[in-house]
Amino acid sequence: MTDPTSVPDPAADSPDGFATRAIRAGRAASGRALAPAIWASTTWESESLEDAHLRAISARGPEFYSRYGNPSVRDFESAIADLEGAEAALAFASGMGAIASVVLALCSAGDHIVAQRQLYAGTLSFLQGPCARLGIEVTFVDGFAPGAFGEAIRPGRTMLVIAETPSNPRLDIVDLGAFGAINGPFTMVDSTFATPLGQQPLRHGVDLVMHSATKGIAGHNDATLGVIAGEAELINEIWSYGVLHGAAASPYDAVNALRGIKTLAVRVAQQSHSATEIAATLCSHPALSAVYYPGLASHPHHDLATRQMNHFGSVLSVEVRGGRDQVRTVFEHLRLCRLATSLGGPETLVCHPATTTHAGLNPEEQVANGVSESMIRISVGLESAADLIADLTQALNRS
Repeated sequence: MTDPTSVPDPAADSPDGFATRAIRAGRAASGRALAPAIWASTTWESESLEDAHLRAISARGPEFYSRYGNPSVRDFESAIADLEGAEAALAFASGMGAIASVVLALCSAGDHIVAQRQLYAGTLSFLQGPCARLGIEVTFVDGFAPGAFGEAIRPGRTMLVIAETPSNPRLDIVDLGAFGAINGPFTMVDSTFATPLGQQPLRHGVDLVMHSATKGIAGHNDATLGVIAGEAELINEIWSYGVLHGAAASPYDAVNALRGIKTLAVRVAQQSHSATEIAATLCSHPALSAVYYPGLASHPHHDLATRQMNHFGSVLSVEVRGGRDQVRTVFEHLRLCRLATSLGGPETLVCHPATTTHAGLNPEEQVANGVSESMIRISVGLESAADLIADLTQALNRS
């Protein structure tokens, strides 16, 4: 039988290549089993006093204590590293666990962070709350204004620069080439909306890529995970802090995410195709004043997205004429789309960012993030695009 590890990897930049790698990645702990093995143990026996000591001081040992590492989690990390073109990856119990661990691993009191203003509200709240309390200063900039990140850097003080692209919920795009060219501080991109198949920030010179793997990567609404990928030395440094922070990923969630990775390419292909069709159709609906989706030629960053993304993603946002009352009417009349706050799963979900994902921001901060009372975010699932269009259209007709 041919050893599958001897098969040459497909071209890294080919979408078909990514699909093949997604099927084959993360198999070290599974032996000949086709389904990923679940290593549920929290601790492993040592062979001797010396062996126990070696395991205790070794970085990221997968068979010592589960907060240090776990074979199932390590396989998930290996799969993400493979898809991102990274030396290493590190999983956490959630996306926020990943963000908090990176920030606190790299920054201390008196240090400085530059972050784009248009971020997921949980990230914003962490940067504005705990970071300020710990004496870590944060400067927020318009992430889509040329040169904004670089101009805000304070040499010798800025330790980390954070971007999110596509952004939540307006789907705006950061120029990864310009962002990756920043010298001095570490750079990190939240690439959750794109998934590893949509874009690879590390190929543009970015130091770290981060995902809430709860979303499109796991893809079935049954795993809560965060993950970062980058150079092994940097990942090991963050792991050293992460062990103390304690946001360790569950092996059960890691295995569910490994299962999700196997179908990531086909899911993303259909969801992106459907999202493009839905966005194009809704552009002409009289009940809407705007449709935000980078796959539309009318999107202000469409050309940039075309250059740096392999697909345009499964999420779009729309503005309903009239405000929250009309949004409520739309939600009340939807029959196929479900009212829930997440994205990337098989079911099409709708949410009202102003009262859910960005509810923790004050009105001025919501405006700065492009969030309005009339906005609906749509995470396109795997249903028929025609059925979704029919459902959205009939609900919008009632608003």
